[in-house]
Amino acid sequence: MATFISLVNFTDQGIRAVKDSPDRFQAFKALGQTLGIEVKAVYWTVGSYDLVLIVEGDEEAAISLLLKVGSLGNTRSQTLRGFSEQEMRKIIGNMP
Repeated sequence: MATFISLVNFTDQGIRAVKDSPDRFQAFKALGQTLGIEVKAVYWTVGSYDLVLIVEGDEEAAISLLLKVGSLGNTRSQTLRGFSEQEMRKIIGNMP
């Protein structure tokens, strides 16, 4: 399973309905479950980003989920592929 860390900002539309943000997250989580994606963590933050999401699952399913959510217009995200220590050791071990 792949890990993805998304740094999320509200759009103008999303911030106008910020009170709905926890409900939107629950809908995101439910949709993710239908795709086999596990939401490991969510944090509402202050600073450069409004939310941080950590999800795990099949790469194509995770990207589909994030694209679907982005298409709703409430958020914009920057997503990073995360690697555990064990995954990184394997990657480094494959270096010539």
